[in-house]
Amino acid sequence: MDIESIYDEYFSVVYKYIMTISRNQTVAEDITQETFFKAMEKIDGFRGDSSIKVWLCQIAKNTYLNYTKANARLEELPDEYGEPVTSIEEGILFRADSKRAHHIIHNMKEPYKEVFSLRTFGELPFSDIGELFGKTESWARVTYHRARLIIKEKMQKWEK
Repeated sequence: MDIESIYDEYFSVVYKYIMTISRNQTVAEDITQETFFKAMEKIDGFRGDSSIKVWLCQIAKNTYLNYTKANARLEELPDEYGEPVTSIEEGILFRADSKRAHHIIHNMKEPYKEVFSLRTFGELPFSDIGELFGKTESWARVTYHRARLIIKEKMQKWEK
């Protein structure tokens, strides 16, 4: 199974499903992106007991539930400005350790560094980012998600 063809066929289904339960475009976009990243990692474990659509929606639902649990904890811990930190991007922009985050981003390999910067600081849509690299929108989404994971992992290691 080719994850890119699965992505192209089921992206809108998963996005609409998460949009329905989250009622937030940014959250729906991020959860959908993370869903396909998880699916890509676990595609070999897909047994075919259900349709791919159902499998993806189940991954999306679990990802959304984990997201809401994590954000509930984050909202209880205000950052130095007294506002909750609800995403990696906001954390980078507003946390006291933003210098560390910028250091991590600066030292990231390409294309992760540029894709993350274009999305986070340039606020470009994934379709434009993909076009800039001569790639697909799905490539831009997956690359951005991988960059987020790299930053998150390195920030967690730094905090230990």
